[in-house]
Amino acid sequence: MTITACDDRLAAEARMTALHDEHAPALLRFLLRLTRGERQTAEDMLQETMLRAWRHLDSLPTEHDDSRRWLFTVARRIAIDTVRRRQTRPVEIGLTDLTWVPDSVDSIGTADAAEAIRLAFQALTPTHRTVLTEIYVHGAGLDEVAERLGIPVGTVKSRAHYALRSLRVALGA
Repeated sequence: MTITACDDRLAAEARMTALHDEHAPALLRFLLRLTRGERQTAEDMLQETMLRAWRHLDSLPTEHDDSRRWLFTVARRIAIDTVRRRQTRPVEIGLTDLTWVPDSVDSIGTADAAEAIRLAFQALTPTHRTVLTEIYVHGAGLDEVAERLGIPVGTVKSRAHYALRSLRVALGA
């Protein structure tokens, strides 16, 4: 590799790193709103946005505001494409937990209770489901959840409180 090619590659890597550092947090927040809190989908879209930026780095605007506008436009288009792709595909269903095997003590009552909890959880708003999932499924602390979702800790506490209250009401507890 020649010195010029090496310098060009290093310059491109430095520019891409700077673009990611400057714009990725805002892009992720934007995509989280578009995906209604589906973090994995938003992160996939962010990665695709940055990949397209890398592929078109030579034509990407150099001005901060122009490059930001370009990235947000690409991210929005990726989100639109994702929605369209989902509409043409069959509905995706979640994987069943195959590690759970009923034993002789399990009863229909247990199955009914599990179904009631699942339905009550699905009835929550996406923001409430996300907070409860982060806290109780992933075991994240309040500060960690706040950082991941880009919201204040007080908002996390409030959403958790109201989500649990909604679950209690739905379950008649």
